[in-house]
Amino acid sequence: MESCNSMLELKQIQAHMIRTGLITHVFPLSRLLSFCSLSDSGDMSYAQLIFSQITNPNIYMWNTMIRGYCKADIPVTGFTLFRRMIQERVDMDCRSFVFGLKICEQFKTVLEGEEIHCVISKTGFAPELLVRNGLVHFYSTHGYLDEAQNLFDESSLRDVVSWTTLIGGYVQKNLPDDALKLFNLMLSCDVEPNEVTMITVLSTCSQKGDISLAKSVRTYIEKKNFNCGLNLLNAFIDMHVKCGCLKSAREIFDKMTIKDAFSWTTLINGYAKYGELDLARKFFDRMPEKNLVSWSAMIAGYSQNNLPNEALDLFREMVAADILPIESSLVCVLSACTQLGFLDLGCWIHHYYVKEKRVQQSVILANALIDMYSKCGSIDSARDVFNGMPERDLVSWNSMIVGYAAHGHAKQALIHFVQMKSMGLKPDDITFVGVLSACSHGGFVTQGWKYFNDMNRVFGLEQKLEHYACVIDLLGRMGLLQEAYELIKEMPWEPDEAVWGALLNACRMHGNFELGNLAAEKLMYLDPKDSGIYMLLSGICASKRRWVDVRMVRSMMRERGVKKTPGRSLIEVEGEFHEFLVAEESHPQSKEIYKVLNELLVISNLERYVPNTSNI
Repeated sequence: MESCNSMLELKQIQAHMIRTGLITHVFPLSRLLSFCSLSDSGDMSYAQLIFSQITNPNIYMWNTMIRGYCKADIPVTGFTLFRRMIQERVDMDCRSFVFGLKICEQFKTVLEGEEIHCVISKTGFAPELLVRNGLVHFYSTHGYLDEAQNLFDESSLRDVVSWTTLIGGYVQKNLPDDALKLFNLMLSCDVEPNEVTMITVLSTCSQKGDISLAKSVRTYIEKKNFNCGLNLLNAFIDMHVKCGCLKSAREIFDKMTIKDAFSWTTLINGYAKYGELDLARKFFDRMPEKNLVSWSAMIAGYSQNNLPNEALDLFREMVAADILPIESSLVCVLSACTQLGFLDLGCWIHHYYVKEKRVQQSVILANALIDMYSKCGSIDSARDVFNGMPERDLVSWNSMIVGYAAHGHAKQALIHFVQMKSMGLKPDDITFVGVLSACSHGGFVTQGWKYFNDMNRVFGLEQKLEHYACVIDLLGRMGLLQEAYELIKEMPWEPDEAVWGALLNACRMHGNFELGNLAAEKLMYLDPKDSGIYMLLSGICASKRRWVDVRMVRSMMRERGVKKTPGRSLIEVEGEFHEFLVAEESHPQSKEIYKVLNELLVISNLERYVPNTSNI
């Protein structure tokens, strides 16, 4: 059994045990069951088959089966087996309850664990330290810290595991101050922390982002002569990265004699997070063995630093290496598709990985798909993903509301807003950006004002610059330019480019030179190199036949060295992208393209179509 590496070898050993009669002996039978249940090469179904044929399994065998179901992430079957132990009055030990509670940590609610807690109280196992630690861990894992703290406080005996478990519970709930307070209490009670305790404490330093605290913890560890194993050193690297001290993280990494994938990936994540993509890629390429997490970290680094092409190139390398991506990597790849407008690739990812069930669709992944489809112009596909979601969160609703608004489906966006509120979800800042944008596109002035005022009055949300910009855009589109300007003057902050840009665009639409000139002056002060400002102002002047002002604007551009950004278009044909500048002829098929364009112009003239050239 010691040298057994596969189920095939195990079955050969089992056949030998049957032939020699060893199968009737408890110890070898237990080893057989243990391999099937707990080995990475095991098979839980085969373990169940063996267990079902044992006439009188001992407590070790019961416990092994429950551990196996926990390891295999099959909590329902494991909990059913635990209940069967109770029904058959099996003489349980402390480990039976600990393993039962471990199974219950995989359920979404605490009901099953509370059932075991009741059995523990009835059977007299409550005072046992091992069982009590298991209960503290169970309640901490589910975020029920009051129950965990009460159990801890009621314990007459506590060991380092008790303290570490509760400290870890506070860290898990992102309560670093409570975790540190408990750690200091632990030290005052003369309880010596172990490596796991210190890893947990380092996590609190990461959450607080407090480098001075991190240094004091490091000093304590050095003073106590802790044996810094790989896990503790990895925690040091992670802490320094999260505190923004990449230099210190690199020093620790360089001194490590043994490094694992976590060591490398943590440093890659750190460099990527702070925009040092070249260094991140250098470490990624140097990794002796890349795992799924390291690939995902590098792809995420490119995607989150606005380098979508590099993210997609690396994703293609990952696919070529036959590595199945995880949810987080697909989310980053979909973000890169969104940035580039690569709808075809996004569709392929959806079909190949999600629809064909190679990767399970979570709420986060579905939200990324909705965002990709809506921003790449396929709002119907976004709607299909949304409608097919068994669970939706606020991001799901926001994505659809913002998507519908961007596509001009104002009524549909507002319908979704009403439905979202009826589901008991509270809107946030992003929700109202979508709602107000929808009102702007739909011309719903009254509703827009109401929603804008409801933000603070009904939902307790402070209006931000982007919300003011939406309302100013709404008023401007409807020709209420003076009202829009009055709102700008009433703003509690200095207006930004979005606010003045909305007013300038409205002035261009309605030919208001005076306010347009004012908005343009403000914008030129905020961003003097933006050629679009000058072109919009020039267009307003031209619409009013103020040719002197047109010449003055163009002269101003020359004096300030502002050059008009050439218009460009991008089109995807059979997965390949073609980019065109205005009037260029560098494309290998430019003759054919211009031929078709001329044919379209002839057809449009025959239809008496008159293009709107006011923006040109």
